[in-house]
Amino acid sequence: MVFKTFAARSALVVACTLMTTTPAQAQFWQCAPFARMISGISIRGNANTWWGQAAGRYLRGSMPKVGSVLAFEATRRMRVGHVAMVSRIVSAREVLLTHANWSRRGGVEKNVRAVDVSAAGDWSQVKVWFAPQGGLGTSAYPTKGFIYSGKDAPVEVASVDESAAS
Repeated sequence: MVFKTFAARSALVVACTLMTTTPAQAQFWQCAPFARMISGISIRGNANTWWGQAAGRYLRGSMPKVGSVLAFEATRRMRVGHVAMVSRIVSAREVLLTHANWSRRGGVEKNVRAVDVSAAGDWSQVKVWFAPQGGLGTSAYPTKGFIYSGKDAPVEVASVDESAAS
């Protein structure tokens, strides 16, 4: 009987310990430190400063490249901007992003859809997948462009007329 009481108390102590340590060990991510960690682009500070800080240190441009970071402009609703790493290119106007602190405060999202909705097709305006809606959000966000993590910018590829291909 003493052993059963001891085992029950021990189990209770272990359960209480796990409940208190698990939340403390959970990681809360802001977009900039997360983008820096996964992309290798060594820029610090709020996301809205990344584009300017990248000048002269990293190549920048308007074409997505896997591993590049898409820099969002600051807006009224997104005061410190946002940064997200391109994890896959789906087409000339669609990529998958890996980023933090977008759909859920502090949460990480991997391979979520982002679509270029700019009139010029230059990635200056995007819509991004938003978990609470289960699809692309209703807002279009202005961006500054892509910051490339490697030494080379992506090679320009001739655009294909999609209507001619179908």
